[in-house]
Amino acid sequence: MQNDTHRPIVLPSRREFLWTYGGGLGGVALAALLGQEGSLAQGAAPKPKAKRVVQLFMSGGASQCDLFDYKPRLIQQNGQTWDPGEKVELFQSDPGKVMQSPWAWKQYGKTGRWLSDLAAPLGQVADEIAMVHSIVAKSNVHGPATFMQSAGFVLPGFPSMGAWVTYGLGSMNENLPAFVVLPDGRGYPPNGPKNWSAGFLPASLQGTMVRPGAPNPIADLYPPSGSFITKDGDADGLRTLNALNRKHLASRSGDSRLDARIKSYELAARLQLSAPEVLDLAKETEATRTLYGLDQEVTRDFGRNCLVARRMLERGVRFVQIWNGADNGFPRRNWDSHEDLARDHEVLGTSLAKPAAALIQDLKQRGLLDDTIVLWTTEFGRMPCSQGGKGRDHNPFGFTNWLAGGGIKGGATYGQTDEWSYKAVENPTYCYDIHATMLHLLGIDHTKLTFRHNGIDRRLTDVHGHVIKELVA
Repeated sequence: MQNDTHRPIVLPSRREFLWTYGGGLGGVALAALLGQEGSLAQGAAPKPKAKRVVQLFMSGGASQCDLFDYKPRLIQQNGQTWDPGEKVELFQSDPGKVMQSPWAWKQYGKTGRWLSDLAAPLGQVADEIAMVHSIVAKSNVHGPATFMQSAGFVLPGFPSMGAWVTYGLGSMNENLPAFVVLPDGRGYPPNGPKNWSAGFLPASLQGTMVRPGAPNPIADLYPPSGSFITKDGDADGLRTLNALNRKHLASRSGDSRLDARIKSYELAARLQLSAPEVLDLAKETEATRTLYGLDQEVTRDFGRNCLVARRMLERGVRFVQIWNGADNGFPRRNWDSHEDLARDHEVLGTSLAKPAAALIQDLKQRGLLDDTIVLWTTEFGRMPCSQGGKGRDHNPFGFTNWLAGGGIKGGATYGQTDEWSYKAVENPTYCYDIHATMLHLLGIDHTKLTFRHNGIDRRLTDVHGHVIKELVA
């Protein structure tokens, strides 16, 4: 038998080491330290085309057949009985009448992209956008469907996409959070902060919520007004607290919650200096502020969030999630237009289109769009028939996502629904496929970005997902 005692030791490459031994908490530390170099991102995937992501989430269920999915048959048979040839799960007992969109449709760009008048401002960037018209959800209930689009599962407790991306790539800036969430000024979406949770990943990866229009944009960042705490006293208190926390952590190795708390205090100290600058829109030109719609009430909130997102992205924030639409209040504060679609979608659609177009234009002219993925999504779409005469019901069977920048093939179209905009009939696509494609563009093989939890190697795409090559430039 050959003696292996003197066989030379072959050390793994840096990349092999990261992927072999980087699956636990130590891997997160490596990701944070080496994130600027994209070490974890390069696994067995091709060279990354994107560095960062901004997700525009339309809460409540934006109607694909009133924004992006043009279907002449809805116009031709408006008011007639809708019969899809099968039983349809609806809140009402029977399908309503065929309902055409309240808005006219036009074609835009070199690709002849169809957009309704409600989405007309996006016509300025029509050739930058790739449409996926065949998205399918696994639930028609807001909470589970929102979880699925934000975290890949219909159940709570799973890490959001922003947490996964941060886990895989680390931070690009020590003075700002890697994952930032900008909620709608009117309130939380269904599930609230659980949508940007780190789940079972280390707690330090959860999204940091920032409210740019609020008097106190980042909760508890500064001492309460009127308190006796001085700047120096606050710093001394943080140092003492940090020392006590680290002593406590030493006796509880591997507790990511306490580690996250320590990191949050350290980041908070840096944020006290960096946050005022990044949130100061007075430094933007009047032309830029107008571009985003800050001069109009209907676009001001979402426009401000989009502009703040651009400022964060150019300063090294890895993942920004912007919400349009809050919970189910009345009158409607989100896209859940059961009662009067024309009334509710008019406000939400107008608030969306101009700022979203401005974000793409602004990123492009600053040279950031090439390596920034813009993802527009919603938890499900709306039905082609009327509900109660003027509304539309939930439709998880076929709706639209669109993407731009970061290696996306501008002007591309993937998948389609039937002639009613009811059900995906060509290339049915789940969030797993969108997430796999985005990770691919970020330089990550979605099957290798895993974290072992309760004896299972979990990943953002579960056991599904494929890269949509037709969307990759």
